[in-house]
Amino acid sequence: MDPVTLNELAFSALDGFRQPALFKSRRDAAWVGMSARDVERRVRELSLGLGELGVKPGDRVALLSENRHEWVESDLAILTARAVAVPIYPSLPAAAVEKVLAHSESKVLVCSSAAQAAKADRAKLPKLKHVVVFDGTAPDTKPLADVLHMGGERAAREPYLHRAEAQRARPEDLATIIYTSGTTGDSKGVMLTHGNIASNVNACVRAIRLQPDDLALSILPLSHIFERMMTFSLLRSGAAIAFGGPPDRVPQDLIEVHPTIVAAVPRFFEKMHEKIFSAVRAAKPSRRKMFEAALEVGRERSRCLIAGRPLPQALAWKWRIARMLVFRKVREALGGQVRMFISGGAPLPRELGEFFHAAGLPILEGYGLTETSPVLTLNRMDDLKFGTVGKPVPEVDIRIAEDGEILARGPGIMAGYHKAPKETKEALAGGWFHTGDVGHFDPQGFLLITDRKKDLIKTSGGKYVAPQPIESALRESKFVQSAVVLGDRRKFCIALVVPRYEALEAWAGDRHLSFPARHDLLASSPVRELFESELIRVNAGKAPYETIKTFALLDRDFTMADGELTPTLKVKRRVIEERHKALIDALYANGTDGSPDAKA
Repeated sequence: MDPVTLNELAFSALDGFRQPALFKSRRDAAWVGMSARDVERRVRELSLGLGELGVKPGDRVALLSENRHEWVESDLAILTARAVAVPIYPSLPAAAVEKVLAHSESKVLVCSSAAQAAKADRAKLPKLKHVVVFDGTAPDTKPLADVLHMGGERAAREPYLHRAEAQRARPEDLATIIYTSGTTGDSKGVMLTHGNIASNVNACVRAIRLQPDDLALSILPLSHIFERMMTFSLLRSGAAIAFGGPPDRVPQDLIEVHPTIVAAVPRFFEKMHEKIFSAVRAAKPSRRKMFEAALEVGRERSRCLIAGRPLPQALAWKWRIARMLVFRKVREALGGQVRMFISGGAPLPRELGEFFHAAGLPILEGYGLTETSPVLTLNRMDDLKFGTVGKPVPEVDIRIAEDGEILARGPGIMAGYHKAPKETKEALAGGWFHTGDVGHFDPQGFLLITDRKKDLIKTSGGKYVAPQPIESALRESKFVQSAVVLGDRRKFCIALVVPRYEALEAWAGDRHLSFPARHDLLASSPVRELFESELIRVNAGKAPYETIKTFALLDRDFTMADGELTPTLKVKRRVIEERHKALIDALYANGTDGSPDAKA
């Protein structure tokens, strides 16, 4: 029988776990495992320890930490204390952290380090009574070890208290408040119940077909509902989880951990794709031909699998050779054991899905929002279509409104926005959650996302343009790192483009082009002509009002640190428009009359 609360799910997972180690973490140069029994004990002691600090059912407890086993243990401890977990991105600055703590009225902050604890100014947060720190010491904080000790003493006195109290949770009880990253600058606290998340976990476990011997590498922020739901799904399935280091360590972590499952955002796959093709371009001609031949075999096999046709004997033989001679090296760079990737958070370019599937590394792309716990649709291993986000998961209904907006309903839809009744009423109008995304179903029932409703560009001529597909087309170029299309209330559309400098500088070197600085390289005629040719490719087949008429090349990428990206790496268009206003105005003032072949 499916668990209906996260507490029921947690106890079932911990009691029934069969692998030697539930969690794996790096300590110095070695990976250390932690058994399910140890995890259960630490969750029990921390949950009771929070009770000793005065945490009661319904109280808010914030979590501010990088991915590590203590994060998940703390989450389970908060939930089994029947309190409400408030995850906070560890990358956020102090002002944003304090805003979340104040708005959620968090009573306790659990964080990874003194540096994270310093982001909470207690003088500004009268509701915050305690700060618990995993590592080290900091003024006016409590070490995690002390809280565990307090909980252990309580457990010794009342051995059945923790589980008895935790099992009183009901599906309708509030489990978490998650503050959205806010691409428009407006962050809202999404209230999700135990039943919301448990229902989504149950649906995803069936759709993804996780297995008890799976091992996942956790690389996305646990503060995000996607990675958190995946963690619950892995626990539900009896799978183990390894917590790696910072982003720059992911390639090494993959090799050392040998995961079978990895959930990531499209940028992860873009980087892998770039690295593979950079190596291919640098290889001898004979090696390049071997790779191209193997890729064609992989694509032919991929077409058979997706169509549900058996592999012809000759193709199966060619695939075994291609996998052994070519794709084995790709798999080894990923640890050698990956059986599937899961992609979310942003649209996955179609060519990436096609390439990795051809290489025997399928990516299951899904779609959802924080407000939907999060998964609404998902591609399956046996029901997959590139360029789409799949079909609805069990118990989720989706319909397309007259204006193209995607509407959803089901057991995973949020309880509402914290302290925002007006926004809640608008989002749930008519009994459907209004996603703010625009899309449509194809004849086979696969959902395609066109754009964010708020991101749609309306030109001064009254024409609507969806920028995300154009940006994705631009990023298909090996010379384009990032791109933002603009043009709202303007005569035509423009693009701000960040070149992929490794590829661009190699291209310039092949042509013996030498420039003293990056700025000079971007301003040179050959480079301008190169990117103009990319624009011609992207503009082909589009209506005149959809074409990019002029562009600017930027000498640095958009970053979270500069406030241009959300913690989930979505572009904050409003911030970018404000930051580059002078440049944008100059493009419109000095650019074109709207002719498709005009130059900047």
